[in-house]
Amino acid sequence: MTRYVRFAQDPAVPVTAPDTHPGVLRGVLDGDIVTTTGGKHSLAQVRLLPAVSPTKIVCVGRNYAEHAKELGNAVPTEPLIFLKPPSSLNAHGQDVVFPAISQLLSYEGEVGVVIGRRARHISAAQAQDYVAGYTIVNDVTARDLQKKDGQWTRGKGFDTFCPVGPWWVPKEEIDFGSLRVITRVNGEVRQDAPVTDMIFDVGVILQFVSEFMTLEPGDLIATGTPPGVGSMQVGDTVSVEIPKLGLLENRVAAPR
Repeated sequence: MTRYVRFAQDPAVPVTAPDTHPGVLRGVLDGDIVTTTGGKHSLAQVRLLPAVSPTKIVCVGRNYAEHAKELGNAVPTEPLIFLKPPSSLNAHGQDVVFPAISQLLSYEGEVGVVIGRRARHISAAQAQDYVAGYTIVNDVTARDLQKKDGQWTRGKGFDTFCPVGPWWVPKEEIDFGSLRVITRVNGEVRQDAPVTDMIFDVGVILQFVSEFMTLEPGDLIATGTPPGVGSMQVGDTVSVEIPKLGLLENRVAAPR
């Protein structure tokens, strides 16, 4: 499996640093060695960054019928789209910070679609031509603020609220229909569902989004979370595993 990673050697490089940052490096991870155009690096001696550096993070809400029902919502008749800001990006192994102004923090394990080329007004049948590959996303949510506000920008948009990674894998190496999302809190399985349970597949999502928005290479589409969402507490370790893609793990930390 080809695993594309972004990483830094300098601890001062921000986790949200874009690809244009001089301290951001990119390479292919094989075992515990990252190979770049400039040489090889031991994984133990670098810090992984979010797997992609998107201009925008486009998310699909309530894309699993049972998830919509568990939160008391109707099943949508078309994709329900919202955005997370790039400032919310986070990496494998980094802390998710529990905001001081929230009382209820939730995990949402998801498959992430990495866009490979500019997409505008594409059809569902064309969608795979615009997909570079897949990664893992945890759409962390301050559930109380999401419900209070009505719209989701604040509840979904805090710094550290979008862990992505640890890497992305080319679409040619993934049988998408065989994937399943498994989320654990402190080792206990909380979510476990196949992506075939999605209401809207990747083709439908990309057609819908590209009708009103230009997608750029590196942009990230979070395809929605399955049922089983629940709360996280300070000190919890949350992992989102998608077999054949990898495992994304983060710890919940107190406000800084």
